Amino acid sequence: MRRAGIAAVSAALVVSGTWLNGQASAEKALQIADGMQVTLEYTLTLPDKTVADSTAGQAPFSYVHGGHQIISGLEKALVGLRAGDKKRVTIQAADAYGLYDKTRIITVPKKNVPPEAKVGAMLRSATGQSAKVLEIKGDSVVIDTNHPLAGKDLTFDVNILKVEHPPKATPEKKP
Repeated sequence: MRRAGIAAVSAALVVSGTWLNGQASAEKALQIADGMQVTLEYTLTLPDKTVADSTAGQAPFSYVHGGHQIISGLEKALVGLRAGDKKRVTIQAADAYGLYDKTRIITVPKKNVPPEAKVGAMLRSATGQSAKVLEIKGDSVVIDTNHPLAGKDLTFDVNILKVEHPPKATPEKKP
């Protein structure tokens, strides 16, 4: 009788293990597509091989695919990948932060710039736009409003950790 009990428990564990493995396999099988929650690790390198950004030693990065939370070229390159996939992808400047635009170099009155600003300093406007101080001359300041990575091809080494359906919003309770 005792053997039958052990056999039944063993059979149940095998069935449960198969079910759990099947469930894990189904989750791993989810592909990156619009609306999916993606968690990944990445390293971003510039054409001169300088590392511009990385999640190494930090928490992984998560975003909702198709939500315009990452640059368009990278979003396109990740479509179809699954958890466990690794990929190196080079994004052309036009599909990253855009081409460098010389018309975005502007001259502003010095009174509109913080007094401690020096050549090379990065400024941030009230709307969150960044600009680099190129030159200070008399009562004016020359600033570059291009994104710091504009005009650069970017290489991303990505490791997809999770691809899952985003959590469903819980309906608000009404009083």
